[in-house]
Amino acid sequence: MAELAWLVPLVAPFLIGLVLGAMAKAAAKFLFLLLLLLALLAVTGAIAFSVEDLLGRAMEYLPNLLKTGSAAKDVLPYTSLSFLLGLLLGLWKL
Repeated sequence: MAELAWLVPLVAPFLIGLVLGAMAKAAAKFLFLLLLLLALLAVTGAIAFSVEDLLGRAMEYLPNLLKTGSAAKDVLPYTSLSFLLGLLLGLWKL
């Protein structure tokens, strides 16, 4: 039972990092494809963007996004080496 006691604190952050890395990679792919679609629609003239509209939307959503990010920073074990290894492995392989 003593072997399990030191194994859990190493494996849990690794698995959290692995899942988070896979989610971040999938989200980055999705955002890239979404931006590509929006750029194609803008080039073809199907939609029109104005700088003021984009800036207004950014100022509406960015404060809430920053609050959520700071809350996640307090929960994630980002100083753990096993978390960082899991995160990098999730970003690279999954």
